[in-house]
Amino acid sequence: MSTLRDLAEEHTALRPADIDHLHRIAGDWQLLSDLSFADLLLWVPVDGDGTFLCVAQVRPTTAPTAYLDDQVGRIVGGAEVAHLEVAHRQGRIWREGDPVWYGDVPARHEAIPVRLRTGDGEAGEVIAVVGRDTNLSTARTPSQLELNYLTTADDLAQMIADGTFPPPRHPGETTSAPRVGDGLVRLDANGKVTYASPNAQSAYRRLGYASHLVGEDLAKLHRRLAGDPLEGTDAGNAVLAALRGEAPPRREIDARGATMLTRALPLMPAGVPIGALVLVRDITEVRRRDRALITKDATIREIHHRVKNNLQTVAALLRLQARRVAMPEARVALEESVRRVASIALVHETLSLSSDEAVEFDGIVDRVASAATEVAATEVSVGMRRRGTFGILPAEIATSLVMVLNELLLNAVEHGFPPADEENGALSPADAPRPEAEVTATRPEVVVTAHRARKQLHVTVTDNGRGLPEQFDAERGGNLGLQIVRALVTGELRGTIELRNGADGGTEAAIVVPLARGTTDRLTGRAGPP
Repeated sequence: MSTLRDLAEEHTALRPADIDHLHRIAGDWQLLSDLSFADLLLWVPVDGDGTFLCVAQVRPTTAPTAYLDDQVGRIVGGAEVAHLEVAHRQGRIWREGDPVWYGDVPARHEAIPVRLRTGDGEAGEVIAVVGRDTNLSTARTPSQLELNYLTTADDLAQMIADGTFPPPRHPGETTSAPRVGDGLVRLDANGKVTYASPNAQSAYRRLGYASHLVGEDLAKLHRRLAGDPLEGTDAGNAVLAALRGEAPPRREIDARGATMLTRALPLMPAGVPIGALVLVRDITEVRRRDRALITKDATIREIHHRVKNNLQTVAALLRLQARRVAMPEARVALEESVRRVASIALVHETLSLSSDEAVEFDGIVDRVASAATEVAATEVSVGMRRRGTFGILPAEIATSLVMVLNELLLNAVEHGFPPADEENGALSPADAPRPEAEVTATRPEVVVTAHRARKQLHVTVTDNGRGLPEQFDAERGGNLGLQIVRALVTGELRGTIELRNGADGGTEAAIVVPLARGTTDRLTGRAGPP
């Protein structure tokens, strides 16, 4: 399905500023559709030949639709668009004409010209037309609520024709807002309530105001509810500024443990301020859940922080014990345990700084790789490099994977690049004298490569060292570290691992880990792997 911009750029000569204005209308016209009890279709003229193209459509949530089929992309002309042609050519709202039929559905046509105001605030030329089509099959005598909805809709329609709707966005303004059915309050030019829907009345009752809203000065009422009875205080000024269009229209009001979200929209048909429309929604339970989640997140982060501290304490105790052990083998085993505990502590440290149970894993890998070169028992200087990105990983994957990478990196550094031949003390191949160009090209290095494909994380740890020894059994061979790696990959991570000699020498460990459906990719922001 082509977007509004795609259709407009392909079929019309509208300027980018014109298309941006149409986008703003389409982003805010659900309000008008609900107030009108009508479908809204955005039509743009095509090449000045009397045909129009529908580039956007919205259906009302307060009434049945007049169109069961999607109209976007439809090009029409002739008598079917005569009302659109009048609105476009004459620049006025068209409401004449008899009902028309769409299959078995009778509908009433209206056409609203769309203008984009110029830089000096003057009404510009008509750039499009909004068709307002009402399903008449359920027509009945309108109630007071419906009459107020329709009156307000007509005011907003005139503002579209004037180029003053939707109002400009304020810096930092959010797009969330109450809907018509949540609660509607209509104000006169003096800021007094002339109508309040039942849902709006209920929302204010939650804030502690039990009387009828009609006749109340809304700014003063908000001051009282917020506990600021004096003139000129923040609560009252914020409401007045929003009603004048001088401040962000969306605002939350807290009183008596309840929270209400409001959106104020000045009504200025034909440039004359006649009052304002205020939409309200009771969001008490939403904010209560938000606070509970914030508390829960803070508790989880504190737990991770304490786990990290405890792991660091365990590592410190093991390190002290290693210094007191006389047997070299026992000292090496304790030092390896210190490194394993420290790698797990890295994950919990990152989680203690995060707002969810997921971590940015690239930074953890870089820190583990740096630590591996510093603490490895080897005299050879080995470079570390990462290619690709791990992205954001859930904690249950990150904790096991960091241990796996820690073991593989230490093995690559310690066993791939020994300082001397283990049998006769000769220089290892990495340290043997070579021409300068060859030495530069074969600098001892370990590369960690990561990429995502088909809901899997593929990780490869490659070195350019001496490779695996002859007769090495990838399934049973190896030290304790490799046994831990195989157990974690095949058990906790439910993945696979393959140890092999690289095509150009050295050793290569290839790991494939299935990713959970909800894993997030840092680069794309999409759920699941790319």
